[in-house]
Amino acid sequence: MSAPELCFLPATELARMIRAREASCVEVMEAHLAQIERVNPRVNAIVTLLPERAMDGARAADAALARGESVGSLHGLPIAFKDVVLTKGIRTTRGSLVFKDLVPEEDELIVQRVNRAGAITIGKTNTPEFTAGSQTFNEVFGETLNPYDLAKTCGGSSGGAAVALACGMLPIADGSDLGGSLRNPGNFNNVVGFRVSPGRVPMWPTDAAWDPFFVQGPLGRTVRDVALLLSAMAGPDARSPISIREPGSRFAASLERDFKGVRVAWSPDLGGLPVDPRVTAVLESRRHVFEDLGCVLEEAAPDFEGADEAFKAWRAWHYAKTWGALLQTHREQLKDTVIWNVEAGLELTGPQLGQAEVKRTRLYHRVRAFFENYEYLICPVNQVPPFDVKTRWVQEINGVPMETYIDWMRSCYYITVTGHPAISVPCGFTPDGLPVGVQIVGRHEQDFAVLQLAHAFEGATQAGGRRPPAAV
Repeated sequence: MSAPELCFLPATELARMIRAREASCVEVMEAHLAQIERVNPRVNAIVTLLPERAMDGARAADAALARGESVGSLHGLPIAFKDVVLTKGIRTTRGSLVFKDLVPEEDELIVQRVNRAGAITIGKTNTPEFTAGSQTFNEVFGETLNPYDLAKTCGGSSGGAAVALACGMLPIADGSDLGGSLRNPGNFNNVVGFRVSPGRVPMWPTDAAWDPFFVQGPLGRTVRDVALLLSAMAGPDARSPISIREPGSRFAASLERDFKGVRVAWSPDLGGLPVDPRVTAVLESRRHVFEDLGCVLEEAAPDFEGADEAFKAWRAWHYAKTWGALLQTHREQLKDTVIWNVEAGLELTGPQLGQAEVKRTRLYHRVRAFFENYEYLICPVNQVPPFDVKTRWVQEINGVPMETYIDWMRSCYYITVTGHPAISVPCGFTPDGLPVGVQIVGRHEQDFAVLQLAHAFEGATQAGGRRPPAAV
């Protein structure tokens, strides 16, 4: 098997081959490092690479197998963490000139868990400054390009991770999602991005332990790969008061399921959002797939009144809390959208946050009632296909102006506010070859059920099998 062929195997198959000694960890690592050397200069997805460390890890992983040691589910698989995740001894810039030389002294919990499962850390993937905006560019490393069209954005904020997966440079990748940062780059790069339920992947360290908006989660080329990675990431931790008690092993179970008679809400615009007709055309062309699987589809959507106000208030609070102090010391090194979002947070009043929480609570109960009638909601991931990489954010959709740099992401962040799990799965392509995903939203904390329908849809369409031209 050639190195590129090895790199595009599903992570589940690669892990099986390693455990069965059909491929060595060294062989797998050499193949991925060669793919990075060949492809990464075109797309700029992996921004910190440690090849010597990677090969040392691969040799140690092979030695453990030779000794007959019990190994984890990710044993020998290369991974590069998003460049906001703390990695001990590995530079973590957060995409900011302020932190361009930061080398953390500890690993985040997600890193500890993934490494404990046997994955080998080889570096970091690109992200926008402080993950602000679904467009991956920063002043430290520059832009990450869409491998299906190098003139287009890869999305974000987990853009480097999604591109690395799409190009066969990594078999698994992590990401985070506040307003769409796992789902959007999954969508724009024809891979799978899963926004899990808050608490599904506990976060540590954090100074906002009850934060229900910001989550970490998996990306992969297949739904099974996402489930594999999630099985290592998920599970309770006492340091996270919102962590879900269900063990990560739940996600190692079979994803097969009969969907005959399952009621599904189909919403091409989430109740009236402007959606680019190219996106709508791809989604409509795949509507029959859910019906072919046995689902009973009805056009319906919850009432998302108050979602916009609630999300923007809590997002502003998050930015002011996390980065507010930098305005006093490093304002000249921050990008304009970060400054705007921090200042919006600093201007918030107690009554405004209180009203945002009232609106969020009312929305949650409307959505809860909605999901008593439907098990799933199917809707767009993004309202637009990938756009020019020099366009920092979408200014208008179908003639409707977007007032802020995040407005074009409403189809993602409306779901964020509800707290429900949502996944982006490859759906098809525009006439000019740009990927379009579909968003599958599940009931409260029903992450496994979301993976099941995503897996069935993926198997029926095979849309995720098209490799990007930049990786050929």
